[in-house]
Amino acid sequence: MTKILIVEDEKPIANLIDWNLSACGYTCSRAYDGLAAADLIQEHTYDLVLLDIMLPGADGYELLRQIKPTGTPVIFITAKGSVADRVQGLRAGADDYLVKPFEIVELIARVESVLRRAGKAQTVYTLGDVTVDVESMQVMKAGEPVTLTRKEFDLLVLFLQNQNVALFRETIYERVWESDYMGDTRTVDLHVQRLRKKLGWQQRLCAVHKVGYRLEGDG
Repeated sequence: MTKILIVEDEKPIANLIDWNLSACGYTCSRAYDGLAAADLIQEHTYDLVLLDIMLPGADGYELLRQIKPTGTPVIFITAKGSVADRVQGLRAGADDYLVKPFEIVELIARVESVLRRAGKAQTVYTLGDVTVDVESMQVMKAGEPVTLTRKEFDLLVLFLQNQNVALFRETIYERVWESDYMGDTRTVDLHVQRLRKKLGWQQRLCAVHKVGYRLEGDG
């Protein structure tokens, strides 16, 4: 299991991040101040640290200096959003920099990207009786292989990476088809319908009125 440490002094934000990443299959720990985070970093090994900059006890830059010798990737998540702040954070050694407020789907995408670059990305997803191996592009349902087109497979992985998150059709189209969304919902809707049928996910892959779709995860 991929282990992520969330260091954030605003508990509602930390809890929201934890809930969404846990729904995607990550194992999350939380620290609400810099000193507690420093203790956890010293005592445990993590695959990724999500790190606020402005923290009580010890700030994000102090913690970053402690983390970097371990080789653990770090994403700064902060309200400090100026260009100078971003440059300072990246030059200090952060692997990515995300400014509050942010969309959960963007956070998850950045987490996946940083983990992938670090060679720690999640490559196998299991939901109910469906198992997906991202590297081999193999999909199994109840032990039987399921044949998907490339776009259906990419769509499935996107939903698995964002379980229990309502995804706008625009977001789905731009992430899967990698081009600007022009307002035509038919392409997304048809692919979702095919995915539902092939996986038996008529109840699990839900339409969200005036938004798009949400994949209901377990738990």
